[in-house]
Amino acid sequence: MEVREPAVAYGKNKFTEEEYLKMEEQSSEKHEFYRGEIFLLHAGEVSAMSGAKVTHNIISGNIFGEIKQKLKGKSCQPFNSDQRIYIPQNTLYTYPDISIVCGKPETKDDDELNLLNPSVIIEVLSSSTKSYDRGDKFKLYRDIKSLKEFILVDSKSIVVEAFRINESGHWELEEYKTIEETLLVKTVILTIPLTDIYEGTKLAATG
Repeated sequence: MEVREPAVAYGKNKFTEEEYLKMEEQSSEKHEFYRGEIFLLHAGEVSAMSGAKVTHNIISGNIFGEIKQKLKGKSCQPFNSDQRIYIPQNTLYTYPDISIVCGKPETKDDDELNLLNPSVIIEVLSSSTKSYDRGDKFKLYRDIKSLKEFILVDSKSIVVEAFRINESGHWELEEYKTIEETLLVKTVILTIPLTDIYEGTKLAATG
């Protein structure tokens, strides 16, 4: 499988996982790692100086805040984009916008850095990464044995796609396309109105 986005960050053909982790520890930017290659996260949409676009950050913050509040005192907990995920089955290291872990967080070699067992992953889509997030990256995420739900939230229009694994082990899609609807995060049994997801953005006013 070829990862087309984000752009390759370094010219060397192949890196070891150890080299990537050491470089990432010293870097001011976030990078993905996949099969020996290192990729600058959100290249083209995000620069080292500017960070993510405002709308993207507003939406991510809204969702994380809602989930954090509603899961308070429960056995599941959310993590923001500072939390790195590692998938040993395909070697991907990446930083989802939001991840939720139910039960005890498990990390690679108990390193407290590289999370192994998210139950839910939420990505806020940007123009440069939506094809990657919806396609190749989703295929890689499906190797996570604990993953039950993958949610994509558009930052350009009011569209939320919730992929959930059913009892037969197949992924099913539920779409939300109007501001009046309410997203169900089924794995952790909580709901978030799309008005709250898009609050503070221009989309909320036009939706």
